[in-house]
Amino acid sequence: MWSVARRPRWIGALLLALAIAGGFAALGQWQLGRAVATATVVTYPTETVTPLASLATPQSVVTDRVAGQMVSVTARRVPGDLYLVSNRVNYGKTGYWVVGHAVTGDGVSLAVAYGWAPTRAAATDAASALAGGAPSTLLIGRYMPTEPPDQADFEHGVRSVLSVAALVNEWRTVPTAVYGGYLVSKTPAPGLSAIYSPKPSNDVSLNWLNVFYSIEWVAFAGFAVYLWYRLVKDAWEREQDQLTEAAPVN
Repeated sequence: MWSVARRPRWIGALLLALAIAGGFAALGQWQLGRAVATATVVTYPTETVTPLASLATPQSVVTDRVAGQMVSVTARRVPGDLYLVSNRVNYGKTGYWVVGHAVTGDGVSLAVAYGWAPTRAAATDAASALAGGAPSTLLIGRYMPTEPPDQADFEHGVRSVLSVAALVNEWRTVPTAVYGGYLVSKTPAPGLSAIYSPKPSNDVSLNWLNVFYSIEWVAFAGFAVYLWYRLVKDAWEREQDQLTEAAPVN
């Protein structure tokens, strides 16, 4: 078959197929470039403090729109519901979060990270000072989605994630409704440092229609070369059939 392919006619056809394939590949590259150039950067006003109740609904997951949003909420701290979360990195240093239980005026429970301490002893002292509870105050901070509870090493008594689902089962005051995320307080409690909570990065939404067009052009480029191969093979098979028919019959 390759002896047929080396004939000038089919070499010329191959060059034509490669030229067509190159044109299709160039169109595919152009479509891919358009997909990137026209990509939409999804931005949200995360740094504008917004009332939590207007963005989030109790008993619901934290959506991408709400995750990382600066929010405000008036709530009272529940006495005794204070916990330490270990292995929390703050400005490059590992320490502890002090996490409490707050209840809004509507009776909705909210987990609040009140601040960070470099040592367990410092975190314990700060938690002891907060254990008595507090009247309703305005809390401002970044609203974050809950963390998976299965990442914590509970078997060895290590709480290293802030899981709202796990905290609900440990709160002394049984909640009637719970926000699915937690609040990272902008202002730390006495004896604690502010938790590093940067602005979330913006998502980029590609123009998937251009991406699909790019894939189609690449497929067309491959088909152009395959068509040449198929034509050469058909020509070779016809010649073989002719030779078989012309062969003398013994």
